[in-house]
Amino acid sequence: MNDDLLDLHLDALGAMNRGPKNFAKIAFAVSDLEDPSAADLDEFRGLLLAGQPEFVALWKQKLTSWDTAEPAPWSSAPAGTEERRADTYAKLGFEDELCKALDTAVPLVSAARPVVLSRDFKPWYTKEKGTARSFYWSAYEGVLRGKGWSEAAIASLDQASHSVVERLADPTRDEAYSARGLVVGYVQSGKTANFTGVIAKAVDAGYRLVIILGGTLNLLRGQTQRRLDMELIGRENILRGISPDDVDSLIGIDYQDDEDWPGKFVSHNGRPSDRGAFDIERLTTRDDDYRGLAQGISALDIPKTDPTRPLYDPVNLHPSAARVMVVKKNKSVLTNLVRDLKRVGNILSELPVLIIDDESDQASVNTVSPAKQTEGRESRTAINGLISQLLQLLPRAQYVGYTATPFANVFINPDDAADIFPRDFLISLPRPAGYMGVQDFHDLDSAVSASDRTIANSQEKAHVRGVFDGPDDRLLEAVDAFVLSGAIKLYRISQGTAENKFRHHTMLVHDSVRMADHTALALRLNSMWNESYGNSAAHERLARLFKEDFKPVCDVRAENAPVPESYEILRPYISRARQLISSGSSPVIVVNGDKERDYEHADLDFDRTPNVWKILVGGTKLSRGFTVEGLTVTYYRRKTQQADTLMQMGRWFGFRDRYRDLVRLYIGREEPYGKDKTLDLYEAFEAICQDEEVFRSQLAQYAEVIDGEPQLTPEQMLPLVSQHLALIKPSARNKMFNSELVEIRSPGKPIEPAAYPRDPVRTARNAERWRPLLPVFDAAPVTLALPPDSGSPLKRTFQATTAVVPHADLISVLRQLEWEGDNHFTPHLNYLAQLDGSLARVDDWLLVAPMTTANRRVEGHILGHGPASLVRRNRQLGKVAFGRISGLEHRRWAQRLIDDAHAAGPAAPGPHTLGSRRGVVLLYAAVEVSDDAGLRSAAPHGVADPSRVMLAFTVIPPTAANDSSLRLLRYQAKRSGQ
Repeated sequence: MNDDLLDLHLDALGAMNRGPKNFAKIAFAVSDLEDPSAADLDEFRGLLLAGQPEFVALWKQKLTSWDTAEPAPWSSAPAGTEERRADTYAKLGFEDELCKALDTAVPLVSAARPVVLSRDFKPWYTKEKGTARSFYWSAYEGVLRGKGWSEAAIASLDQASHSVVERLADPTRDEAYSARGLVVGYVQSGKTANFTGVIAKAVDAGYRLVIILGGTLNLLRGQTQRRLDMELIGRENILRGISPDDVDSLIGIDYQDDEDWPGKFVSHNGRPSDRGAFDIERLTTRDDDYRGLAQGISALDIPKTDPTRPLYDPVNLHPSAARVMVVKKNKSVLTNLVRDLKRVGNILSELPVLIIDDESDQASVNTVSPAKQTEGRESRTAINGLISQLLQLLPRAQYVGYTATPFANVFINPDDAADIFPRDFLISLPRPAGYMGVQDFHDLDSAVSASDRTIANSQEKAHVRGVFDGPDDRLLEAVDAFVLSGAIKLYRISQGTAENKFRHHTMLVHDSVRMADHTALALRLNSMWNESYGNSAAHERLARLFKEDFKPVCDVRAENAPVPESYEILRPYISRARQLISSGSSPVIVVNGDKERDYEHADLDFDRTPNVWKILVGGTKLSRGFTVEGLTVTYYRRKTQQADTLMQMGRWFGFRDRYRDLVRLYIGREEPYGKDKTLDLYEAFEAICQDEEVFRSQLAQYAEVIDGEPQLTPEQMLPLVSQHLALIKPSARNKMFNSELVEIRSPGKPIEPAAYPRDPVRTARNAERWRPLLPVFDAAPVTLALPPDSGSPLKRTFQATTAVVPHADLISVLRQLEWEGDNHFTPHLNYLAQLDGSLARVDDWLLVAPMTTANRRVEGHILGHGPASLVRRNRQLGKVAFGRISGLEHRRWAQRLIDDAHAAGPAAPGPHTLGSRRGVVLLYAAVEVSDDAGLRSAAPHGVADPSRVMLAFTVIPPTAANDSSLRLLRYQAKRSGQ
């Protein structure tokens, strides 16, 4: 390889920080050679085609950053498109052959974009400014590349963190402003990586005090501290000038007992202040939380280059060291911090501060009942009150909360200026590449029928193992799965997989919040471990599980990871797996309690312990913020009625590089619930995840800017969230909305209300209101076909009865329907009613009543019409709303009709053709029962009881059903006294 040529490309690309320029001209300007000729480009093309790693890596980094940049002054094409790439090549002046070589070496990848809801803000943090001051961000980028992050993943993080920082106040502005924001990620999806990127860019830009509120236990706080120390703050800032070879001086410096120190801690190649940047001083360490007076006041005594100017003046700000502290959300710790800050003095009014609140929906939100509020003043819970005091003491503090629950933090009173409502922005992070989340455990939107699902095409069949009511609770099988998966990891190491991929291997058992239950379960697991292994019966059992479960799944899902052909090949690794799990005092660790000492297990320290191969038994503390490294098998039977709590239990989500095929979830499918009910935890979890996914997609839809104006701001999101959650009784605080959502427009998108009445009398009244349209059930059944598509290579069919009904007739029925709780269908109905020509014109609707398969069909006449095919539907856990109403294939069929009509334009009238002025309605005769016997009981002798049958529907308007404004939401100010 030509080293001079590589240096030339490094220099040329380094001169293109603001975007692509003509490569030949830039190369000529920066080259020491007399004539960097076109022959160099020919050689460059040859090196690309040969896959020369240095050139490919260099250009992959630069091209990906240009592909994903927003804004991109050199191109009007959207990010991540071929058009953007073509504009980049045009600017570079490259000919077709070289462009083709680059496309082969660096395929176009569309980095996922964050969804941003934001107030208008004054732009200050441009890409150019970020590039000009990027010492810590550049170092962090290098860390991520060293960890194996792809350029697309780094570009996605770059964009998401930039979206946060640009919405903070300019740290050098004269007028103090305190922004409030919320960043929503996924459970176990790498939110720490995002806020580390935000911190890196914020301190580069001039923020000089960073406070991270990191969990309620030092165990969690310490995890966050170590991560920041390792990947951002770095060796030199930790040592603060001490030589790493001076053993005596190293006493008291943390990480001396850490297996990863110093090799895996980022190095800045000298003290940053000696390299033209600035140092970071830690006010907390891995083991020590904020301690008070001496650290507090002296650490904030920040010298100024020019004492006549304020600290936020660039002359003083940029040379000064940044201070970083990671503190627990603990009353005494935060009280000490607030007390010290009160004694610091006037410098606080000049100090740009960034507060990162990890798990911001835990402890931070004010949960004092509005009924208990004192007239004229806000009563607060302890942690919320202390955070409020911090914000008041630090007028230049920017507050950014991080959570995995999209519905969190949005019912905070937006009129309380001292609270943490995200008034300035809400950012929903994209699902990161390689993340194993809800789509990897649930068959959401699968086009494969339940009877045709296999381990190859079904996430549930591959990864989920149901625990049903009966004598076998499958706990021993789950432990066997833990042993087997550990042995397969060891086998993969022997076949060349890097050992650090499987440094930790864990199993989580979570079935109760009661500590006494944890103790009893740990005893049972220990007894099971001692009695069930080390004999021939154990090998027979493990061999059977390998043959019937792990081998088939691994064969189709191992993604090129080595898979042993037989249990006999795997057997030698079983013994080593058992040794690792048994090491120490016990294979089982109980993780619970309210005291720090309850969590001081050496075997639970994923940082300092070389290999944590353990079964963890615990409750709430394992479900919040704590990262269980190497989690492979989960046994989950805990019941909760709160959606956000259940969502946080999803510790089985996360990154499972090289062992996705080994992950197993044993989950209760028939857990006792109430006096005489059972709860399917898997279905309950799926419903909540589905709810969140729909909500995230709505945010993306409404985040689109129309005519330079946002359709949805954080304040306006409040009633939208309430509408989505379908709450029975909004609390008084929830009624503090200063605007009212009056219209939701959904052209070309499904509208599916789900809060049907519980009261049989109201259900019967609704059935009577549908009477004018019930003749649809009298029609002769027809077969409707869904052709092969991206969801399935097969043609799918179903039977249905159909009718075409005038628009006015449908709206007349919908206007009269009753709902449970607040009528959240009203904003949709307000939109549909205007399709009489007021907003847009819909002439009629294709009414479709799908039928179940003939061999399982249960039928009943409804008010003299039919028979109708009855279907089972159930309400979501803890809600009045049902889960999905329409069948997946039915909705796909209807959506295809709508999409085709939009693409083709006006069509000739026909029974199953749509033009631009005909929509689709799917109508179901639904009964709230759990089995077919219950379904039959609702229609004795073939006559349906109208008090038990809910006529549930999904409406899909034509794509053209909107006005020229293209707005999707309409609000109005609340009237006084509402």
